[in-house]
Amino acid sequence: MNVLVATDGSKYGLWELNWVAKLPLVERPCVMVLHVLDIAALRAPFLAQPVMAGNERYIKEEIRRMETRSAKVLKEAKQQLASLKLKGTVRREQGAVAPTILKRSPKRDGLLVVGSQGLDALDRFMLGSVSTNLIHHATCPVFVVKGEAVPLRRITLATDGSDSSAKALAFVLSKFQPDRSTGNGGRAPIHVSVIHVMPFVKYPGLKGAGEKLIEQSVRKLVKAGYTAEPVCQLGKPAEEIMKVASKQHADLIVMGAKGMGAIARFLLGSVSTRVVQHANCAVLIIR
Repeated sequence: MNVLVATDGSKYGLWELNWVAKLPLVERPCVMVLHVLDIAALRAPFLAQPVMAGNERYIKEEIRRMETRSAKVLKEAKQQLASLKLKGTVRREQGAVAPTILKRSPKRDGLLVVGSQGLDALDRFMLGSVSTNLIHHATCPVFVVKGEAVPLRRITLATDGSDSSAKALAFVLSKFQPDRSTGNGGRAPIHVSVIHVMPFVKYPGLKGAGEKLIEQSVRKLVKAGYTAEPVCQLGKPAEEIMKVASKQHADLIVMGAKGMGAIARFLLGSVSTRVVQHANCAVLIIR
């Protein structure tokens, strides 16, 4: 599997590669670590507007600092690839961060791994979060790292009957091994909580349809070698998905992206976007 790891030299970059090494992938990953240098985004200290005439000295000093830091990022990434025994390459490109990452990301049958910077609400509204931008526009699955890598023991899989949630289930079944090493030579199955969130509406067949949907998913997972349980919830999808993941101590949330239009996303909020922004564990978004 082709895996693109986008790093900026922060702790997230270290976590991202560690996650790639720990994920129970069926196919050995071929990794490209990409560091994007966005010189055009330079800003004067404490100012919101781009650097203007009169600040050339600051620009030159900042470019030198960025170049030095970039060289360090590339060196550390190469060392980490070697220490983790991951096959791959390291490269640097210059340009706007999100578009450059999207240009290099796998088209379909691959994985894009990014860190969540945790921008506050004002920054996200004004500038846009890179990870949020990527989950909206990437054509391949996007793995968003929220913390240090851990062995994958428990997964929360969200399903709503859509094509994207069916693809999320298919990804887990085809790309992940159903069990993990216990560290003493043994193997233990990964546990999957399949969650379907229903709205607060009185419709006689809705509950039954939801239960049937998750039972079908549970059977497929158990047949593949996982342990699995169905979870039916009432409420708002994003909040209930995160609540279940927290209660179950999930290491990863897997869900589809519906790709709502810009107006609907602004008014209602994308479920996958909310989960990526606020979940406490890693999130894998499947398109």
